[in-house]
Amino acid sequence: MMNAIEWPEGYLPGYTDNFVSNEVIFAGLTAAEIWPLLTEPTRWPSYYANSFKVRFDNGDGPVLSLGRRFSFDTFGFTINAEVVEYVAPTRGEPGRVSWHGWGGEGDGRLDVHHAWLVEDLDGSRVRILTQETQNGAPAKDLATTWPNPMLNGHQEWLDGLTAAARSASGDGR
Repeated sequence: MMNAIEWPEGYLPGYTDNFVSNEVIFAGLTAAEIWPLLTEPTRWPSYYANSFKVRFDNGDGPVLSLGRRFSFDTFGFTINAEVVEYVAPTRGEPGRVSWHGWGGEGDGRLDVHHAWLVEDLDGSRVRILTQETQNGAPAKDLATTWPNPMLNGHQEWLDGLTAAARSASGDGR
């Protein structure tokens, strides 16, 4: 049985203005190899071009942790974020990290819940699931844009993340 994202009130898919879900399963990688690349936002721009200008509040960082606040630029927004879930992967338990993010003001405000689940599967495989729900007028616009920039952008993030992990492990496939 594969695990699922745990959603906070107000961000349950189907009841928000936009929702995207991306998932990959790869053989030859582990959750432990993926985790540091995902939970150190200053590393994101090295493998995901749509994430840049990563900053931490109060001199925190570079690793995410529960309650940690950071910001980054993506999809034309500066997203301010606070980590609301952080559980590193352990044997038999998935890693979970999620943040509440917000950007813009007034009618242009965007509120998001971006969640990641990283789990080892049998057969020396790893599963990486990322899902995001969004509320606000910008979310409604993103939901009706074709091709879907969030779906495609998050797939690029997953592809870059797995390529970086393969490179770091010496497996350049």
